[in-house]
Amino acid sequence: MILNIDFERNLEKYAEVIVKVGLNLQSGQRLIIGAPFFGTDGTPVEAYQLVRRITQAAYQAGAKYVGVNWDDEELQRIRVSNASLESMCEFAEWKNRGAIEYVANRDAIVMVLAQNPALLSDLDSQKLQAKQKVETEQFHKLFSKLAAGVTNWLVVGAAITSWATKVFPNLEQDEAKARLWNTIFQVCRINQDDPVAGWKRHVADLNNRADYLTSKRYTALQFKSPGTDLTIGLPEDHLWHSGSLTTQNGLTFTANIPTEEVFTMPHKQRIDGIVTSTKPLSYQGRLIEKFTLKFFKGRVVHATAENGQDALNNILSSDEASRSLGEVSLVPHSSPISQCGVLFYNSLFDENASDHLALGNAYRFSIKNGEKMTAEKFAAAGGNESMTHADFMIGSNEMNVDGLTSNGTAEPIMRDGEWAFKV
Repeated sequence: MILNIDFERNLEKYAEVIVKVGLNLQSGQRLIIGAPFFGTDGTPVEAYQLVRRITQAAYQAGAKYVGVNWDDEELQRIRVSNASLESMCEFAEWKNRGAIEYVANRDAIVMVLAQNPALLSDLDSQKLQAKQKVETEQFHKLFSKLAAGVTNWLVVGAAITSWATKVFPNLEQDEAKARLWNTIFQVCRINQDDPVAGWKRHVADLNNRADYLTSKRYTALQFKSPGTDLTIGLPEDHLWHSGSLTTQNGLTFTANIPTEEVFTMPHKQRIDGIVTSTKPLSYQGRLIEKFTLKFFKGRVVHATAENGQDALNNILSSDEASRSLGEVSLVPHSSPISQCGVLFYNSLFDENASDHLALGNAYRFSIKNGEKMTAEKFAAAGGNESMTHADFMIGSNEMNVDGLTSNGTAEPIMRDGEWAFKV
């Protein structure tokens, strides 16, 4: 890829947003770039330019030490193609232990999400199911601590060739990668004079919307659009959040860049109706496209996909709780990700173009005092605990969302994919 001054400057600004807004990295913290994530053991080696910029910005912010876990996605494919079924139960536990050690010490974590969305799609489904199961179990050990607010963490994207050529299949490799980088800068609000200040204004707006929805105390949400007629009950003491989160010791950070959502947790036993995806789901190197889920009393009772049916079945069979929902998120159709008109095949980006739901685990901080509840009390309140958390997109410019009050009145939250209230 031919580099230029604009690319270098934008990469520098992107790293500044990552360190100052995403992580809000504190002087004296250590930082690990590339903790194990779903379907990857670390940061793609091809993302080295961004890693160097993040490292520089982190040290300038006072980081004590910056370490990197590298990964090469082709090693994943080589493994599944050549290793035995039994070997799929192996996992790089030493990387996980290192990340968990950082979290316990209240150091910072960055996960770089960049992968060929169809990397493993044509490989042995039995091996992939076994691999997915152990990766989900291992990652849950780390993510449960991150979700509990032990420390500041962040998921970001970086352009790599295999992903770029999937997003822009009609371009040559170098041109596709450059185009993807430029698109990432655009949707991550980097193309402005002071993106750090811009991000702080954006996060403040999302926080205001989350506070408004929490104050309404809706008992349920109704989603209606072509292919979707779904009612999602909400726990009595649910809390709405934006991407801006707070650690146990009071440090505010933004866990995803980009982020355009406000979200809360559903009541796991009060979900009924049909929902149809509006974008493909890329999950652990496999694509699931054009799928429909039917819910009855909080559980998926029927699931069909035009492509990736076995991958969808794998998610739903991860554990008992993976057939219910752990998150409901609202995103306006006018978000930069939606308006750029690009299908990213990457949930970090695509979920911020669209209302979305998540099969599996709920965030305990999405209900009052949830972090202090026993598992039994959390479940009784409607919380869903699972080893998986799979976001899938359901929004469009035809989506209408209503909030139901305690007396059954329906109030508009979104109309034709846009906010129907002001803050």
